[in-house]
Amino acid sequence: MLIAETALADGHNVVATARDAAAARAALPDSERLLTAALDVSDIDQAQAAVSTALETFGSIDVLVNNAGRGVLGAVEEVSDAEARAVFETNVFGVLNVTRAVLPGMRKRRTGHIINFSSVGGFAGSIGWGVYNGTKFAVEGISEALALELAPLGIQVTIVEPGYFRTDFLDGSSLQFAATALEDYAETSGQMRDRAQAVSHQQPGDPRAGARVVVDIGGRADAPLRLPLGADAVERIEAKLKSVAANLDQVRQQSISTSFAG
Repeated sequence: MLIAETALADGHNVVATARDAAAARAALPDSERLLTAALDVSDIDQAQAAVSTALETFGSIDVLVNNAGRGVLGAVEEVSDAEARAVFETNVFGVLNVTRAVLPGMRKRRTGHIINFSSVGGFAGSIGWGVYNGTKFAVEGISEALALELAPLGIQVTIVEPGYFRTDFLDGSSLQFAATALEDYAETSGQMRDRAQAVSHQQPGDPRAGARVVVDIGGRADAPLRLPLGADAVERIEAKLKSVAANLDQVRQQSISTSFAG
């Protein structure tokens, strides 16, 4: 809710959505510029209804922030089909549902900005987070293509890639641990499970500072396609870029050899 709180403080109209609209209202300051609406992003009808209410109240949606998310921690083999699908429903299909509901109005007005929350885990995979990484890699691919499709229509897309921020994400409110824990992964994903619990609420990222940056780039003509947040995110992205460049150099000749001559 810090993004909504920061936007309200800056004088913007804000539509804050949550599964529990009353809880969202209670978490934010009273304001005639605030509208709260119930929204389970995996529910297409609720997404359409929330957008309709927002348009009736404020007339337009200028910036959409897709930041609903959940996580699952466990080795890829440990995560069940049901556990994986639940995370994809929120992190991927939820983004699609809300974006499809908002885009007709933005296309009609030929302006708007979609801000999709990914993660540094959507740029670089890591032990124990494979299925979660998969959802965020999907958000990155969808957002990259969306940016190309919407640019001629005057609509921007930004992918936010936070590192570890001091939120409730790791304490169980948003993160699920895979029910299965296999002994063969004790030294890899098993250690990551322990680390996630140990660092919860000790993460280096400041959520208020992150919210400030996100609100500041909303609707700006020079908004970036990608917005890493946190020194740890920058470090991991730089390491991934170096790794990809080294890998490409290693296989360059084999890759080129598969093209028809001339």
